[in-house]
Amino acid sequence: MAIHAEDAELLSLFRIPEKREMAFTGIIRKYQEKLYWHIRRMLADHDDTDDVLQNVFIKVWNGLEHFRADSSLYTWLYRIATNESLSFLEQKKRKGVVPIDGLGDSFQDKIRAETDFDASKLEWKLQLAIQELPEKQKLVFILRYYDEMPYAEMSRVLETSEGALKASYHHAAKKIEDYILNR
Repeated sequence: MAIHAEDAELLSLFRIPEKREMAFTGIIRKYQEKLYWHIRRMLADHDDTDDVLQNVFIKVWNGLEHFRADSSLYTWLYRIATNESLSFLEQKKRKGVVPIDGLGDSFQDKIRAETDFDASKLEWKLQLAIQELPEKQKLVFILRYYDEMPYAEMSRVLETSEGALKASYHHAAKKIEDYILNR
């Protein structure tokens, strides 16, 4: 996977000590919004998303010097964001903040609490349907539907075969369709 020219330039600048902060700021500016929404779709809560995003950028800062460019910068950042989000959810489960079986209900409550929530609007139904999905299907659906990530790229992010990802997406889309049509 080739590194995009702009990313290659930012990575080169990052390796120069006096340009490091400027390069990192460039990476944040380029990817912050995409990563925020990727995390937000998994966590549903703005404050939790901000916390996880901050942790993501701390990990990026600490690991960027050793980034080998085996994958694109985008793939590497999404992998970190995904892993941090999943770790956050797992910590909440372990701490008993969210009952394991009630995770979807908690997220649905957060979605319903949004000031603009209108259950009759398709976008809100979609958000509620996504929260009903098993964790892996939810993640695959988010990456494909919202982030329009190609299966090959997703395979590198999630370290899963493309065939398995296609099957997960197909099952997720079917469950979402059933949810929207029947509720």
